[in-house]
Amino acid sequence: MKFTRYCRSLLSTPAMAVERYGKSHQSGADIAMVDLEDSVPPARKEEARRLAEEFFALPSAKLARSAVRINTLSGPDGLRDLIAVTRYRVKPDLVLIPMAESPRDIEIAAGALAADCPQTEFLAVVETPLGIEHAPAIAAAGHRLRGLVFGSADYAFAVGARLSWEALAHARARVVNSARAAGVEAMDAPFFEVADLAGLRHEAGLARDFGFSGKIAVHPRQLALINEVFSPDEELLARARRVVAAGLANGRSVTVVDGVMVGMPFFEASQRLIEQFDPPRPNEASRPDEPSRPDGSAHSPDHSQDHPPDHPQNPPQGHAPADAPTHLTEK
Repeated sequence: MKFTRYCRSLLSTPAMAVERYGKSHQSGADIAMVDLEDSVPPARKEEARRLAEEFFALPSAKLARSAVRINTLSGPDGLRDLIAVTRYRVKPDLVLIPMAESPRDIEIAAGALAADCPQTEFLAVVETPLGIEHAPAIAAAGHRLRGLVFGSADYAFAVGARLSWEALAHARARVVNSARAAGVEAMDAPFFEVADLAGLRHEAGLARDFGFSGKIAVHPRQLALINEVFSPDEELLARARRVVAAGLANGRSVTVVDGVMVGMPFFEASQRLIEQFDPPRPNEASRPDEPSRPDGSAHSPDHSQDHPPDHPQNPPQGHAPADAPTHLTEK
């Protein structure tokens, strides 16, 4: 299992729902996102672009990574979204690129934002048969791409599959393997049964064990549980400390901890886990929230993710109650 505070959870807010911007940042999601895509009717796209600028300028925006989901780059609205982003006085930490089907989608976004948003990173939503086929190439499309997001609803509809774990296991495995081979993160699709928290816990656990870094939420009440499932518990942290200590004691050669033979991969994984999730002890130097990417490139500064979790991500358009389901990273 690979744990990270970068993207355990993501919450989306429709760009037109300005009154919900602050709550999104304060929700406890690792990534708070404003949506310009499906939650915005075609006639209001330009208005949504203007309103969305405030999402990144609020003081509360520092509480989470701030993201924007643009429209697909196969149409003009996606390009207009990128142009608008370059003019925002505060730039987003992340841009979600929907319907990604080739590395070209990432290259277009990177080229458009190169001059004005050099620190903005990308997540690519893989949600079509072609996207799944090209997932390895998409995941390796450049150092600014930080992860793949699996879009189960669109993919299931496109291939005629049931929206179940078993039916979509192959696509999920391909997304995870492609992401990990490229050294980037992988986020799982939402669990759509809002009231079924036991079902959410079960599916989130499957996603974690599959190798996903996090999962999309469709409702505020799902966030705390998602963050919990995608974070190590105290037992796992205690074992990581023992593994690291054993590695230091024997020069990081193969040894036995708790009856299990461990070597260099275990030492490195345990050290990463401690760096991100184990609070420093007295007299210890402070540790960074997040290690470097496998390719050695630097990350954007980590906005503190140590606040309590709780908030959403999909359905309706326009204004909605604060506790209503928000708009998903997929359709």
